[in-house]
Amino acid sequence: MALFGYARVSTLAQDLGIQETALRAAGCQTIRSEKKSGTQRGSRTELQILIDFLREGDTLVVTRIDRLARSMKDLQDIVHELKGRGVALKATEQPIDTSTAAGKAFLDMLGVFAEFETNLRKERQTEGIEAAKARGVYKGGKPRIDPEAIRKLAAAGVKPAHIARQLGISRGTVYRSIPACSSADVGK
Repeated sequence: MALFGYARVSTLAQDLGIQETALRAAGCQTIRSEKKSGTQRGSRTELQILIDFLREGDTLVVTRIDRLARSMKDLQDIVHELKGRGVALKATEQPIDTSTAAGKAFLDMLGVFAEFETNLRKERQTEGIEAAKARGVYKGGKPRIDPEAIRKLAAAGVKPAHIARQLGISRGTVYRSIPACSSADVGK
């Protein structure tokens, strides 16, 4: 039976060091880490790599359950998948051990609270944005592309793939920014 660690923070500015140290202290020799939001499982490739690697009798170790998932459904899906493969789940900072009935119950309770916290944060963010809009100080995020630069390059005959590469954007963004031109006309 081997212990495998998973560490996650939500933003690039956050540090994984504390979690990785705690996971090593818990006996994990292999630790997968990533800086991704915990609200959606699909974007967390390191977690999926680790889950795919785990074998019957192994244990997945996290510091806290909210490092694994931020929604109850996501948490239940992960736990169900682990259970189906004969893999236990433990948390170093919480009394979670899915090999016991009490650990399973506590896991479910913490999952509900993690989802509740995420929902509260979203509500506060929405309220703050609405208040800023009412005061006239919220203008949205900074534009990440310059549609005029795309149009100028397209008008100059530069192909969409070259425009995308030059501006560091996707070809889809290029095509969306020049809807007046058909894709057949672009780059001629």
